[in-house]
Amino acid sequence: MAKRRILLVDDEVAVLLTMKAVLEISGFEVETAASAREAHSKMKLHEYQMVMTDMRMENDAAGRDVIQAARSAPYHPAVALLTSYPDDEWADIGADKMLVKPMQTAVFLSQVEEMLDVHAAKLQRLANSAAAGAKRPAAGARRPAAGAKRPAIGASPAAPAGRSAAKRLASKKLAGRGPLPRKRVSNRKRKD
Repeated sequence: MAKRRILLVDDEVAVLLTMKAVLEISGFEVETAASAREAHSKMKLHEYQMVMTDMRMENDAAGRDVIQAARSAPYHPAVALLTSYPDDEWADIGADKMLVKPMQTAVFLSQVEEMLDVHAAKLQRLANSAAAGAKRPAAGARRPAAGAKRPAIGASPAAPAGRSAAKRLASKKLAGRGPLPRKRVSNRKRKD
């Protein structure tokens, strides 16, 4: 099984090295970036299952830029915002989750695993709905006109248009291919 790849973006070298070591010991492949610019170039060159970024790096909006770049990546990684200053804007800027640093190692790893599982399930649902959508007729595709006769269920493509199932069965009987069904249907109401 291939290792899951994470891009870790933070301008604090001590945080990068510590979190990278924790994630690698737990079986992840981790690349680091110390700025939004470096993160952008790495996201163009490689695919990641998750991108984790600090909010404030070379400027106050650097983390927002990294999140937007991750959201526009064709491989759709999970996105986590790493911050020491929690606020409620993390979802508005496109992050899947906010991770407050510092945190206990077990809690951190548990949150990362949970995020990856939830994100993988979300991607699977999207893929399934896209596959189901591909089976439906495209918008604007020709559909039978209202009131147009449709072939009977079970009719062969070679059956002449407009012939009912009863007429086809009758022609089979005449040709010696089998009996007609004996069921009669009455439209009259029964008097008691």
